[in-house]
Amino acid sequence: MKLLVVDVVGLRPKDLAHAPNIRALADRGFAAPLDTVFPAVTCTVQATLLTGKHARDHGIVANGWYFRDLAQIWLWRQSNHLVQSEEAYTSAHKLDPSFTCAKMFWWYNMYAPVSWSVTPRPEYHADGLKKPGLYSEPPALGERLQRDLGPFSLFQFWGPGAGIASSKWIVDASLRVIAEHAPTLALVYVPHLDYDHQRYGPDDPRSRQAVADVDREVGRLIDDARARGAEVMVLSEYGIEEATHPIMVNRVLHERGLLRVQETSHGQLLDAGASRAFAVADHQCAHVYVRDRHDVPAVAGLLRSLDGVARVLDRDEQIELGIDHERSGELVCVAAKGAWFAYHYWLDDDRRPDFATTVDIHRKPGYDPTELFLDPKLRLPKLKIAKTLAKKLLGFRYLMDVIGTDPTIVRGTHGRLFEDHDAGPVFVSSSTTDAADRVAAISVRDRILAAVYGS
Repeated sequence: MKLLVVDVVGLRPKDLAHAPNIRALADRGFAAPLDTVFPAVTCTVQATLLTGKHARDHGIVANGWYFRDLAQIWLWRQSNHLVQSEEAYTSAHKLDPSFTCAKMFWWYNMYAPVSWSVTPRPEYHADGLKKPGLYSEPPALGERLQRDLGPFSLFQFWGPGAGIASSKWIVDASLRVIAEHAPTLALVYVPHLDYDHQRYGPDDPRSRQAVADVDREVGRLIDDARARGAEVMVLSEYGIEEATHPIMVNRVLHERGLLRVQETSHGQLLDAGASRAFAVADHQCAHVYVRDRHDVPAVAGLLRSLDGVARVLDRDEQIELGIDHERSGELVCVAAKGAWFAYHYWLDDDRRPDFATTVDIHRKPGYDPTELFLDPKLRLPKLKIAKTLAKKLLGFRYLMDVIGTDPTIVRGTHGRLFEDHDAGPVFVSSSTTDAADRVAAISVRDRILAAVYGS
């Protein structure tokens, strides 16, 4: 049996009321809340969905972490070699050598042992120019898709312009790959809903409209799959709740002399290797790396005193949430309801790094959802962007510094395990086989294999 699995990021059970196509799929099969894992963030949950393991086994402890041997913080790495447990498509191929998989924009896409894959891979030129690009297997696949469909909508995939255009492009490309290759398993990642749920809050009217918009695109995938006789699963990694206030963990550590910065001509840089303690902020989870084990109790006490920090987990306590892995921080902070961790570490705005006001997911030592907004303090942001683009076209160096550094504008967040299951993630299946009142994220791998092979 062929199977389509669509990851609609941020979709909640309560959102189905505004998603007629996904709701109709549930009416034919079933829908249930998904019991996700901690941290409920993209990379960790996707790794769990495909391996059936917790972070302690697959090693994806967040969207990024501190690489101790490099003394560097890296977020949003793409190599599949980072996943330390066997994924569903590897298991399926062992069961049946004729099995094929198309992995469309799911994370850890590069070098995954699948037949066809496509993922964003911006092109960075030596003169500072950044252009949309893709990485694909085989290499000609991405080239052909962009020739036929136009360039990938990179600047609508993340940043202030993030919107439905990138999800539509992904759906178009996925339908093309499915039609041409008929993979046994098609994995499609549709990110649109995540944007407005974080921008405006998950229950804002604009977010409800985003549900309808993404449902329309997902409906095209569902209709195509059903016409081909394939089963369909639609799921999400996490739900999103109202964000009330950010927690500046790194600023507190900086003030106490535990975090060190390097002074440069373009601002202060977090010097992780020289710091006694620092945090990698990731939504409602913060991995805190403490260089000297003797400092751990004092740092833990300091973190527990911060408003908005619900729990501070040491190595033993991390076992409870399945995140006891060598990549995790010596301490892991969990935010309270509505709170979330901001990465900001500088104490003087005049010394902030130049990338703080840009969309730069790789140099910032933590996740920054303010990249979804143009700086509200800019008087004429479109004029500023136009002038900057003119410099780009003329071949001059430029800085697209249009992002604010006030994290209080963010209205939605995720990462902790919610008490309200209707606001968490959801699992929808076209089949009533193994229907359940609740579905565990760690069971999805086996559900995929059972849907394909019938046991």
